[in-house]
Amino acid sequence: MSDTVTILAEIREDVGKGASRRLRREGKIPAIVYGGDKDPAAITLEHDLVLHQSENEAFYASVLEIKLGKKEQQVVLRDMHRHPYKPIIMHIDFMRVSADELIRMSVPIHFTGEEESPAGRATGVIIQHQVTDVEISALPKNLPEFLTVDLSEMEDGDIVMLSSIILPEGVAIPALDVSEENDTAVASTVHISEDQGTGVAAAAEAEAGVDELGEVEDGEEAPEGEEGEEGEEGEEGGDKEEASSKEDAS
Repeated sequence: MSDTVTILAEIREDVGKGASRRLRREGKIPAIVYGGDKDPAAITLEHDLVLHQSENEAFYASVLEIKLGKKEQQVVLRDMHRHPYKPIIMHIDFMRVSADELIRMSVPIHFTGEEESPAGRATGVIIQHQVTDVEISALPKNLPEFLTVDLSEMEDGDIVMLSSIILPEGVAIPALDVSEENDTAVASTVHISEDQGTGVAAAAEAEAGVDELGEVEDGEEAPEGEEGEEGEEGEEGGDKEEASSKEDAS
């Protein structure tokens, strides 16, 4: 496990949508901490600092430390709302954790040894990752940032199952305790033809089809509807939208 990520925070008294908007304009993130034997607490975080911390995979799958003045509280990330297209974190939910209570959360799976494996070196064979994360149960002190799956011995036709993952001490996969049917494939091999995976043959075939059907020979008049291509950009866009509307109406 890596060093604990420490998040600086301040208590906020002003809550609500209007207050949250004001905080975001000031470069802050409205957040909440809940769980344990304490009431939920509304807090404020420094946006740029947390945005930088959130670029680390451990931010999502490890115990974090929220520091409020001289007080510290261990938490795990439970939810994060981001802006639809801007690099802005809108809101974060944290859940308190206790040193003697099991917590359940999803952690990523890291695959190693793939290129060195017999399947990875075989011609016409690729290794597919069927699962990229899994929910585990562990005490905070045993919580791993990720699970490792070694594929170095994988051969063509092999299937790596969830139950074959070597778990660290004190870590369990709850789904496997519920039913054997939950023991799903984590990685498997697939046969491909020479032109699959790159898309080269498909692209060449598609291009040939376009040339055959849509190419205009030199000296020929452009088909009706293509005259506007040399006009102003705005007029061209308007003509295209109008043509599209007529086609939809018909």
